[in-house]
Amino acid sequence: MRLTSPVLGVAAAALLPMLATAQLDYWAKKTGMMYYGAATDTPGQRERAGYEAQYAKYDEILKDPKQFGQTTPTNGMKWLFTEPEPGVFNYTEGDFVANLAKDTGKILRCHALVWHSQLAPWVEARTNWTKAEMREVITRHITNVAGYWKGQCYAWDVVNEALDEDGSYRKSVFYNVLGEEYIKLAFEVTARVDPGTKLYYNDYGIERPASVKTAGAKRLVQMLKDAGVRIDGVGMQAHLHADNHPTAEDHENTMRQYLELVEEVAFTELDVRITDPANETSLEWQKDSYVQVAKACAKVKGCVGITVWDFYDPFSWVPYTFPGKGAAGLWFEDFTEHPAVQGVVQTLKGLVCGSRKKRGLRKRVEA
Repeated sequence: MRLTSPVLGVAAAALLPMLATAQLDYWAKKTGMMYYGAATDTPGQRERAGYEAQYAKYDEILKDPKQFGQTTPTNGMKWLFTEPEPGVFNYTEGDFVANLAKDTGKILRCHALVWHSQLAPWVEARTNWTKAEMREVITRHITNVAGYWKGQCYAWDVVNEALDEDGSYRKSVFYNVLGEEYIKLAFEVTARVDPGTKLYYNDYGIERPASVKTAGAKRLVQMLKDAGVRIDGVGMQAHLHADNHPTAEDHENTMRQYLELVEEVAFTELDVRITDPANETSLEWQKDSYVQVAKACAKVKGCVGITVWDFYDPFSWVPYTFPGKGAAGLWFEDFTEHPAVQGVVQTLKGLVCGSRKKRGLRKRVEA
């Protein structure tokens, strides 16, 4: 879907110097977060194919250190690309994003070691795995992949989406062979291979405090802790809906529940989809959703940061996965900003200034 700003129109390109003023990461850090980041994919691949003329402007925004202080490869570190054949490893796509992070001074979140989707066909097509064989395959994969990027990843999404919609374990090829043992094994091996990285469980639909899937995520984390297996964080993907999204209070409540079990949480794949065509009303709903996430993360000490699942609408996965939905990111195709961008910046600024005023008042009272 190629979308030009419905608010500003096609002439908006002339306003780019004035509009491209957001400083998302700068203000996120001022509130105490480690980063406000954006995931990105490999040039020429998947949603990025055919948009080569836009790369220069896209790269300018992505690489701006005040805009985004962290990045994640949307695809390049997944099993399908890193181990396409048994014991044959390819790090080319993952290296593109890892090197970009290194060259631009961004924090790198690595994603994802064990996941049922975008899995190499040789793993999921086979139906007669033995337990010993599956343990060996998981161990080999993590040892090589996490070992290759050892020391570069602030965090790894060690296990991704292990839960079904009702909070029970997803019947993946890994679970069908090993049960919940595969989750323990993945965390144990990653901790051994790269002890300096943060170990995360990552999933969608675990942002609301009373959700059955949130309860499932807490049970999964508790299962690891009861087994003496290290887990450092929970990643809330936050693929949200503009017209029905959690409040800041919802997000805060959920994060505090996780933080009773782990040391940190993060919003790891944030986007907010809109029913086509986007209009001023739906963009305001979307703005509010992005603002609620930013406000909550800034207020909860253990929330280390927010990653948007690519900031540029044409590179979003949403229109291809959810027909009739789109405009889920922060920049339109013509590189004008969604209202959400300034909404987030102004919210973070307000929290920073409010905190300063409180500190100043406290000092005057104490004096």
